[in-house]
Amino acid sequence: MLRSLIGNPSLRLVSRSRATISQSRRQIHSGVAQEVRMRPRITPGHLQVKPRRMVLGAVSISGSSFFHSTPRRQSAPLVPFLVGALKASTTLEVARTAARIALTFVPILLFKNRSTRRNLQWAAVHGNEVSEEKKATMLQRMKKRTLLFHILLFTPIILFWAIIFASLERTPLTGRWRLILLSPEEEDEIASQLAGPGWYQAVGEILSHDGPPKIVPPADWRFEWVRDTLRKLENAIPILQNEQLLQPLWHERGPNDKPLPPPADFPLRPRPRGSEYLRWFCEMSAARKTNPAPHAIPGPPYSLMVVDKPDASNAFSYGFGPDGGGGIVVYSGFLDDILSRSYGTTQTSAPKESPWWTRLLGGKPPPPSYPIPTPEQTSELAILLAHELAHLVLSHHLETLSSVTIIIPGVLSIVSDTIRALLFPITMLFGPFVNDAVAQLGRVGSGEISKIGEYCTSGKQEIEADLVSARLLAHAGFDARNAVHFWESRQENTQTRECSASCANLPTSSQSNLARRIMSSTHPMNEMRVTKLRDELVRWELERRVAVIRRAAEVPAA
Repeated sequence: MLRSLIGNPSLRLVSRSRATISQSRRQIHSGVAQEVRMRPRITPGHLQVKPRRMVLGAVSISGSSFFHSTPRRQSAPLVPFLVGALKASTTLEVARTAARIALTFVPILLFKNRSTRRNLQWAAVHGNEVSEEKKATMLQRMKKRTLLFHILLFTPIILFWAIIFASLERTPLTGRWRLILLSPEEEDEIASQLAGPGWYQAVGEILSHDGPPKIVPPADWRFEWVRDTLRKLENAIPILQNEQLLQPLWHERGPNDKPLPPPADFPLRPRPRGSEYLRWFCEMSAARKTNPAPHAIPGPPYSLMVVDKPDASNAFSYGFGPDGGGGIVVYSGFLDDILSRSYGTTQTSAPKESPWWTRLLGGKPPPPSYPIPTPEQTSELAILLAHELAHLVLSHHLETLSSVTIIIPGVLSIVSDTIRALLFPITMLFGPFVNDAVAQLGRVGSGEISKIGEYCTSGKQEIEADLVSARLLAHAGFDARNAVHFWESRQENTQTRECSASCANLPTSSQSNLARRIMSSTHPMNEMRVTKLRDELVRWELERRVAVIRRAAEVPAA
């Protein structure tokens, strides 16, 4: 009987089908399936195995179709959305809230796990039998609390570093890594508020802190002189986007010629945005050629204001965005300073004499004479304007706004909350007054550290603006080597300091000394800037010589 059953061909077919099904399922799980066969349908007369059509993911499997797993790169479209979502000023507050929640519940979870562990140890030492069911329940609860502990602990940490990663970008032309924690919408809002007359209104409020400013009218020759020099420098900004096209030209410069910079490793490009990353990925996924993003650098023509203030020999840049959202303020004291220097013979425009009938009829008197600036004086003005223009080109105002008002206060707030949570077992013994005093101390310390951080950020930006201003001067036709002598002749004080609009809030001398010690440098800021600028010009010459040698080696001898 058993032998007859074993020899039955129908049953052998059923067992073979079941074996095939088990083998196919194992192959599907391993990702290398060759054939999928479904449950056989048994008819009264015979056994028939009917393949059934299946759709797994995006791959249709019928009969002997092959199964392909989903490529891992298909999850990449999430990256631009995550970067765009995390690159905003509100995300750091979300990370701080997550940290506060973790600091609230983590001690409770640790205390409960410790209590459960002590109870189990006490029962084991004193011989109190605990049922296996109760012990398993307690251990399961400990495991869940441990899992929740890790989630609460690592969520704010991962979120914080994801925000930092999303905010990282390279500064054009110099390649310095920096953090700008502002979304494109927030940047557009800042630019729209400063566009057109908004910039003049914002700058007027800054200048009014020292009393109503006296503005030099556009018809004044001093304003025209500054405006013409600024427009000449602005014409060099498009060259910074395509410096590689000048490669043969800067090779051929001699030691006595005005130097030209080698092409930058990081050309001037529009600042990256999440939408650009998404567009780039879509183009690459469709196997289409990716064209560069359109020119979206908020740039010229910049706004300009000349303030009649003889006791101030400096300037500052302010703002961000197109349509005049950024601009430069120059004080007349600086113009008087460079005009007072003797560079040979200073020409003076002679007044036009009016005809005798005009004087007889009481006509308007001739316009007063004014000095005609020499090329050397215009070069000094261009050096100062190029420095402030570099601040605008590199979007230093956005970087300072992001660092001083968002990143530094947010990070210090998270650190302060952590310290207060660790000290709470001690401070709670002395009542809420001591706890409030510790919180107030943390806020005061955060303010002081923010000022030091602002000084350090401003120092890096000043050096960076010097290096980029040398490129602007060279491409605009000026001699960049004169910038070294210019900055060496200027002493760093409140009358001659070149900075952003926040220069009035810079740290005091003690705070600046502390900032320099933190940066392991005790040299004056002006001396550091001159040294970096001189090294940059030396690098230009060395790279020019190396390029000439390589070019000569590539050309075969006649």
